[in-house]
Amino acid sequence: MKISVTHIYTRPACKTIVTSLLLAGLIGCSSTAEKEQSAYVEPETRSGTIVATEPEIPESRKQAVAESVKVAHPRTYTVQKGDTLWDIANLFLKDPWFWPEIWHQNPQVANPHLIYPGDVLTLIYVDGMPRIVVSKPGDKVVVTDTSGALPVKKLSPSIRSESIDASIDTIPGDAIRQFLSKPRVVTKEEAEAAPYIVGSPDEHLILGEDNEIYIRGELDKERVRYAVLRKGVKLVDPDTKEVLGYEGIYAGEALVHTYGDPAVGKLTFTEREVLRGDRLLPTDKSKIDNLYFPRLPEQDISGKIIHLPDALFGVAKLQVAVINRGSRDGVDTGHLLATYSTGKDFKDMFDPDDKNDNIVLPDIRSGLMMIFKTFDHVSYGLILESTRVIHNHDLVRTPK
Repeated sequence: MKISVTHIYTRPACKTIVTSLLLAGLIGCSSTAEKEQSAYVEPETRSGTIVATEPEIPESRKQAVAESVKVAHPRTYTVQKGDTLWDIANLFLKDPWFWPEIWHQNPQVANPHLIYPGDVLTLIYVDGMPRIVVSKPGDKVVVTDTSGALPVKKLSPSIRSESIDASIDTIPGDAIRQFLSKPRVVTKEEAEAAPYIVGSPDEHLILGEDNEIYIRGELDKERVRYAVLRKGVKLVDPDTKEVLGYEGIYAGEALVHTYGDPAVGKLTFTEREVLRGDRLLPTDKSKIDNLYFPRLPEQDISGKIIHLPDALFGVAKLQVAVINRGSRDGVDTGHLLATYSTGKDFKDMFDPDDKNDNIVLPDIRSGLMMIFKTFDHVSYGLILESTRVIHNHDLVRTPK
């Protein structure tokens, strides 16, 4: 099915995103302040139209996509402030990762998943396949109902402008914000080679914001701002016993103003106490995009949870876990991995032939995690779903 659409597109970097929602995802920005808008026009009234093709679903996945819709799904849903894309997908789908395949996309748009409070989502069927379309309050939607399907025929022409910052998050941003740029994984060699704090003019044992500090070690004279970190938990692969790195515990920010041996600087911000021996590392400027949508890995990935930040016993929904697989293993941000409690040994005391042999119980699925930050050897993941407590050394695998 092809649909002709006229759009005024913008530079990707522009601040305003405009939605003309004949189909969900027809999103663009203008190249000038006067044209920061996108418009749908009936194709027979204008020339120079762009033909947007409905995304193809492989034949091998069509049945799974069709069966992914929940029996008790809502016909329509109005997006509320505080919603996340993951939660909304859960309203309509048994497996939320099928969302991109039922969401109409414009292939010329870099990120078609932007949704805003007030948007009205409607589940329809096109050629027997489920689709989600979106309209704004007040849009006139003309529909026909044939064979139980509800295909959208037309939305009234309209022009709307929305701020990108106003769109809902893919996942709860508060759950991972502290992990986005502050913690990092460093090798033993990186930690030992990094410059370190040796003291302060006032000889404080514990340092805080606005304290002057003395620094020894090799500093990059082209850089003045550093993150202050403390070597934390050793991250060890439970199977190979390989040391994968150390968690860097973020303590604050420092500004170096005088180079020498020692160099002199100042703590410009502290999140916890700063101690002598804490290391200075370049500020982590890596960007974490909270607009991507969780997806299944393209390959089979299996590993184990090796660390539970800020948790003593176990974690559950919307808590963070670290796994022993990273970018070198094909793990990427947005990948979904199922978690499993390891099956325990069990003795069948009622079978006289097997009473002396242990039976290994099957692994039990306990939840679903989404990777939001990767390093070479390890990755950080957010638990999106949990049916039981998830522990250290539990298994992670590509969901089947």
